[in-house]
Amino acid sequence: MKTIPIRTAKTLLFALVLLLAALPVTAESIFPYPVHNEVLDNGLRVILVPMESNGLASYYTIVRTGSRDEYEANRTGFAHFFEHMMFRGTERYPAEVYNGKVTEIGADANAYTTDDLTAYYLNIAASDLETVMDIESDRFQRLAYAKEQFETEAGAVYGEYRMNRTNPFFTLYEGMREVAFTEHTYGHTTMGYEEDIKIMPTLYDYSLSFFERHYRPENIIVFIVGDIEVEPTMEMAKQYYGAWQQGYVEPTIPVEPEQTEERRVEVEYEGSSLPIVWLAYKTPAFDAADPTYLAADLLSGLAFGQTSDLYKKLVIEEQVVEFIQANLNYNRDPGTFDVIARVKDPAKVDYVIEQIDQTVARYQTEAADEQRLADLKSRRKF
Repeated sequence: MKTIPIRTAKTLLFALVLLLAALPVTAESIFPYPVHNEVLDNGLRVILVPMESNGLASYYTIVRTGSRDEYEANRTGFAHFFEHMMFRGTERYPAEVYNGKVTEIGADANAYTTDDLTAYYLNIAASDLETVMDIESDRFQRLAYAKEQFETEAGAVYGEYRMNRTNPFFTLYEGMREVAFTEHTYGHTTMGYEEDIKIMPTLYDYSLSFFERHYRPENIIVFIVGDIEVEPTMEMAKQYYGAWQQGYVEPTIPVEPEQTEERRVEVEYEGSSLPIVWLAYKTPAFDAADPTYLAADLLSGLAFGQTSDLYKKLVIEEQVVEFIQANLNYNRDPGTFDVIARVKDPAKVDYVIEQIDQTVARYQTEAADEQRLADLKSRRKF
């Protein structure tokens, strides 16, 4: 049995990197396409981005409900559950009819769940836009499933969870989140707590309530990009979604207390793996106007990317880790900046943590190399 050490540290300060990164940026210099944004009378937001794309389009329905919104005791995992359940169909378009239409038009349909949202998307021929809007608006307003279907899908979700647990990175991530967030709902992953997933098949009535509370127009964005015409598409959206009734119930999300000292935990993995180090530094909630996020994105490459001094030292020269990387999470509420490495020699775990600490300290006091920073900004389109 391998022990996987991780640590959650206090808020990471970006220091001089922040000063170097905080340059004026205009929307035109980053996103070159026109954006048409309209909120319908029922609160549904429709965002259209017309662009030349050889007759193709992408159709996203974004529900602003993720694992963050699962605040009720023993009721985690339902945002992800509906990622599955939404493909069960309606009375008008049962699952086999819905799937048949998607296949018939050659669309690529899928979905994913994050901490903060659940997104459903289809990549389509723009000529099939009305067909897609018809079937999508129907399932989001009139999803229907029997108790037996619910129980079957809930069992499948538990099977997915058990499969994820065979991955040491998922196991570690789950353990890190639980330690990093003692009050906030970010303490559980999008899959939910295992004990909650186990009892999910008995919660059919709760699932109906969850759908009624969260799948409402004022909590949803329809985002369409590609070879589309703005005015006809917006009118089509009003036609297909306009009668959808409001009713979103905003969840009460507990505030995470300020962390004042380091936390460290070792997560046991049932399989075989080299030790993985995961340092999670607290970050503020995402704010597009906050230059800290520009700095943090730059820091991930400067300090921990494949051209960084630390990468060259630990991966190439000393060969004590298989890899090292840093990820910035863009969360609705305060989240984490994660530094992850898989260590070849268990005896070197503390040494690797020490090297990461020293790198963070360095970038709090030293200016970055101007050429490397300029190159990185160029690749990020800053």
